[in-house]
Amino acid sequence: MRYDKGHKDDTRRHILDVASTRFRKSGIAAVGLAGIMSEAGLTNGAFYTHFASKEELVREVLNDALTRREERHKANLENGIALETTIRDYLSTRHRDRAGTGCPTAALVAEIARHPKATRDAFTGKVADIISLMAEQIRQGSAKERRRKAIAIYSTMVGALQLARAVNDRELSDEILEDAAETAVTIASES
Repeated sequence: MRYDKGHKDDTRRHILDVASTRFRKSGIAAVGLAGIMSEAGLTNGAFYTHFASKEELVREVLNDALTRREERHKANLENGIALETTIRDYLSTRHRDRAGTGCPTAALVAEIARHPKATRDAFTGKVADIISLMAEQIRQGSAKERRRKAIAIYSTMVGALQLARAVNDRELSDEILEDAAETAVTIASES
């Protein structure tokens, strides 16, 4: 059967999108290739036309999802959107409740620590880029001070989102998000 031009790229993109959502929602270890391919409407054998292994898929998902997040940070910077807006959007109940489409760092960071060096290298590079973009949004202090603040803010955001998702008390979860947002905004505005 002959496919239209771009079919292979479209299929690869679809597999990435399905895997990205499933990984963020359920965790990398809990999601098998068979489930990804079934949800994508493809056979298991078709997977290897696009990826050499599940680990390659994980790296591609991380790269893609973190590149998209990085692009949002760049757009915010270019459009003069304050870091406070980014912080409050990230630490929102909407983001907490949509893990499957949310930040891959918060959803997957604990698992990434156990993956091979190549995957961790890809993750590290993207996280460093995001931290650099956040540092550019901080207006006060030397470059070193802005970077230190950006690391503290990003760490607070990721950790708070993870904690807010983990607790089963909705009121406490909301409080975690609100208090972490206030703390992160305070760090961003300190001189």
